[in-house]
Amino acid sequence: MIIIVDSGATKTDWCSVSESGKVSNVKTAGMNFAVMPAEAISEIVNEATSELNPGNEEVTQVHFYAAGLIVRPGESVPVSAATLHGTLAGVFPKAGMEYASDLLAAARAVCGHKSGIAAILGTGSNSCFFDGVNVVKNVRSAGFILGDEGGGACLGKLFMADFLKGLVPEPVSSEFASDFTVDYMTVVRNVYKSDAPSKYLGSFAPWILERYDSCGYVRDLVDANFRNFIERALKQYDIAQYPVGIVGGFGYHNQKALRKVASEYGIRFSEIIAAPVDGLVKYHKGEI
Repeated sequence: MIIIVDSGATKTDWCSVSESGKVSNVKTAGMNFAVMPAEAISEIVNEATSELNPGNEEVTQVHFYAAGLIVRPGESVPVSAATLHGTLAGVFPKAGMEYASDLLAAARAVCGHKSGIAAILGTGSNSCFFDGVNVVKNVRSAGFILGDEGGGACLGKLFMADFLKGLVPEPVSSEFASDFTVDYMTVVRNVYKSDAPSKYLGSFAPWILERYDSCGYVRDLVDANFRNFIERALKQYDIAQYPVGIVGGFGYHNQKALRKVASEYGIRFSEIIAAPVDGLVKYHKGEI
């Protein structure tokens, strides 16, 4: 049996694949190794492994992909994943462990063993050129403060910044204030002092997107978010030669707007999928 884990800032998908090919799935809260304390990560891992219940079948491989997980050359267990490794090794003592970024997960899911451009458009965003084995070029995401263009948290940040400065037009501004607790101090506390600020900002994206067709301000904001991602990231790859594969719920659920903006640049999409798990199952099945 193999275990595949794909963790983003908002949610984590856990998947087990038995020798017979049976696939089982569990979802938990997201994990970001760049910002979350070790205790919170261990709690999520223990919850998932108890629910996944692999039974008596021996787990031979665990592939753990996560946002904010930096794997340096020659490093089998990243420093940031030391606590995680101890927890997983205790549950699956005979399993080989692979730790990798969510970007490699996306590339393997949409490119398989072929060369191509892969991008994440979820709560955050990222992109790379994948040569079929390794990520060989990556325009850095830089996180929700300095980057993450095209993602849900960036959209929430752009909207919230306008809202706090009185730039969101009516009636959208009043509707937003009525539907959420967004007084100035509450927003500042959640953005600057909470454990998951990107998740907080990204949580407003569905509400904003409901108004895409009815509000010109929202439509321009959403399109500009995707356009910034293309201008600042995707154009640094050979988009004329290679199609782009997209992974992430934000990109998947808003692919109409994404495709509209991308057509301005002649971008072709290979796949646009909500989560990489199915593609990763295909990629790793040979290891069972």
